[in-house]
Amino acid sequence: MASVMTAPQSEDDPDSSADRTLIQIEGLNAWYGDYQAIHDLSLEIPRHKVTAFIGPSGCGKSTLLKWINRMNDIVPGARAKGRLTISPDDNNGGSEIDILNPNLDVVGLRRRVGIVFQKPNPFPKSIYDNVAFGPRLHMKTTKSELDELVEWSLQKAAVWDEVKDRLHGPALGLSGGQQQRLCIARAIAVGPEVLLMDEPCSALDPSSTLAIEDLIFELRSQYTIVIVTHNMQQASRCSDKTAFFFEGKLIESGDTEQVFTLPKNKQTDDYVRGKFG
Repeated sequence: MASVMTAPQSEDDPDSSADRTLIQIEGLNAWYGDYQAIHDLSLEIPRHKVTAFIGPSGCGKSTLLKWINRMNDIVPGARAKGRLTISPDDNNGGSEIDILNPNLDVVGLRRRVGIVFQKPNPFPKSIYDNVAFGPRLHMKTTKSELDELVEWSLQKAAVWDEVKDRLHGPALGLSGGQQQRLCIARAIAVGPEVLLMDEPCSALDPSSTLAIEDLIFELRSQYTIVIVTHNMQQASRCSDKTAFFFEGKLIESGDTEQVFTLPKNKQTDDYVRGKFG
């Protein structure tokens, strides 16, 4: 596997649990046309932790998520100013990435920063070809190396045992929960450091939701994960850090236990207690 990709840090690596900042956000403002969706936002996202973005609809959390890997580039009228950077890669070194640099190679950025959307979106291809799509585009691999990588990715996404006998069958034939785990396998197959998840369980049934939450727990020591969720129980179960947004502003951030049990801001307290939202 070493000839195909560099594996993420293992949970046995003492550095993997350190609260070192991976994504630095300073004075970020973002607009859709004349509408300002994010106001002067500053936040640090630590490596190898799960950070949850919570808040009512329209508060800017999904907008921020999509700026982190420049998905908003495809939205007409979307623009942002401020500082949004990723520290050098843990495995491969290199320099800091200025995400908002207009000359940035966004394909390279998206290889390092994968994203999983609210609704599972497998390609209308086979299960195997879904996972192999990114490696075929970005890597030079032999057939055996690609087979190994596909299996590794599906195993990491906890769906291998369910699909190993039908790898060349249609991905669209899978259940919703299986499709979402397939999309996670597709995202990690290219060796990202960051996984962004935008409401990854909102379209799933309770058992599939539990499977995705278990998967997030398993991946948390190997990837930096940012999850947008409206589900307060999910945020409290899955995340190490929580950031609460309201009307495009960051109201409070900190350790998840502190934000949910002893918030510093009354607005945060009201939201996590379900008084609005």
